[in-house]
Amino acid sequence: MEAWALLGVVCFLLFGVKMAADTRAGQKTERVAQAAKLFTESRQAMGTVFTIYVYARSQEQAEALFEPAFDEIERLDRTLSNYEPESELSRMNRLAGSEWVTTDPEVFSLLQTCLGYSKRSGGTFDITVGPLMRAWGFFRGQGHYPAPWELAKAREKTGWQKVQLDAASRAVHFAVHGMELDLGGIGKGYAVDRVIAILRAAGVKVAMVDAGSSTLYALGAPPGKKGWVVRVPRPGDRSKTISTVLLKDESLSTSGSYEKFFRLNGRTYCHIMDPRTGAPVEGMLQATVIAADGTTTEALSKPMFVMGIEEGEKYLATFPHAHGLWVVGEIDSFRVREWRWPGCEGECGETVADGRERTAKP
Repeated sequence: MEAWALLGVVCFLLFGVKMAADTRAGQKTERVAQAAKLFTESRQAMGTVFTIYVYARSQEQAEALFEPAFDEIERLDRTLSNYEPESELSRMNRLAGSEWVTTDPEVFSLLQTCLGYSKRSGGTFDITVGPLMRAWGFFRGQGHYPAPWELAKAREKTGWQKVQLDAASRAVHFAVHGMELDLGGIGKGYAVDRVIAILRAAGVKVAMVDAGSSTLYALGAPPGKKGWVVRVPRPGDRSKTISTVLLKDESLSTSGSYEKFFRLNGRTYCHIMDPRTGAPVEGMLQATVIAADGTTTEALSKPMFVMGIEEGEKYLATFPHAHGLWVVGEIDSFRVREWRWPGCEGECGETVADGRERTAKP
């Protein structure tokens, strides 16, 4: 009798343990299900719209993540904008042509990064193109063909080699008076990286930050998925797709000629300059790159666009984990070139095999 009673006690204890385990498993499943809610918020900054997608347990938790993220974007906009007269970048542009200007560690480090990419890309990435943008009418304008003297004057004030940095004092100086820096070609990517760092520090495992669809970063993978499905838009018609990729812990940037341009005598002049010639790039519609972070992808997409396919492939080959896609030709008839372009493992459609080329028509 005592043995049966003891067995009953043991069975009851085991049943209690199982109930507790089942309860914990159920709570864990409930927590996972509760956490797998996607929240989205968009705000304007840096001349575009930033959108943050994050998985959170509740709207309150999502908002607690959104606020510091967007605060960081706004801070960087105030710091790096050349449209804001009170920004740190505008201050340097006003003074560095006549004196050494000391700046904060963050901005100085970003300038070092930019000049490093300029040197590595043979000058196809250049943050001193501001005078060229003004000469061609793309700074607060619709674009126009400059007079020869106007272009020559702008080219005198352009060139990354003319930017001098003193690491000991974090100071900046321009070798030529009238030069100016334009961080529009890398600022959004840097902002995306900063937001991802903030989200990671807050414990976020799955999120995506999108800066106007030109640069985005995919953190982790949505529940039950291998990554974020990202579609590369068709030049001139963003409702259509030319390629689909699956991203996880990677960034993607696209540079296109169809956003700001003008036509003259049958030729199209876009806002993306070849710093080596002082003129807009012709014949290229779009360049897209995938790499480790937003700063890198933005710094690579411009040289890809400027260099073109052959030279661009050689340049990308110096970045072990980079992938590239070019669209060349005209809006109504273009060719797509993919280089080391990733597939989607059957989850988001097919892509062209590595190194192949295809022609696209409406």
